Amino acid sequence: MKDIANISKIKGTRKRKKVNSRNKGNAFERKVCSLLNHRFNTEDFCRSPGSGAFASTHKLPEHLKIYGDLITPENFKFTIECKKGYNKENLCSFFKPKSEIRKFIKQSEKDAKYSKREPMIILQQDRNTIIVITRKSSYQWDVCEETVIETKLEYKDYIICPLDELLKVGNEFFFTS
Repeated sequence: MKDIANISKIKGTRKRKKVNSRNKGNAFERKVCSLLNHRFNTEDFCRSPGSGAFASTHKLPEHLKIYGDLITPENFKFTIECKKGYNKENLCSFFKPKSEIRKFIKQSEKDAKYSKREPMIILQQDRNTIIVITRKSSYQWDVCEETVIETKLEYKDYIICPLDELLKVGNEFFFTS
């Protein structure tokens, strides 16, 4: 019996404490807001009250509608969905019709349609690079010089690239005049 008690003390055999996915998502949204506010020298990016897509689930007057997970500046071209975790997903998930990533894209496109903006998904798997998924047709990708975005993948009508590389692109990519 003593041996069994000692085995439970061996490093790595203890159960990990569950992470609250809601807190994890909220912290990621705050992190993305901070990155965007720093990049664009503003304080306009902030989390949507309650859950994202508040406007598409509630009947509100037009001036109070909020789409996506983040409130963005008025002339920002994109509606943003933030997703953190999802370690069961990978690049192959794009080819699976019922993958979580495809659900994120559909959700983002729905919010973008209502808001008359373009969809943008910002996602990070645990301990990995933050990536962006947006439509290739969203705006002129030729604005994004090849020297700025070195790492990008194209899948159907989508571009996937690291957020830190996309944030090097000029403001004309992100904002309407």
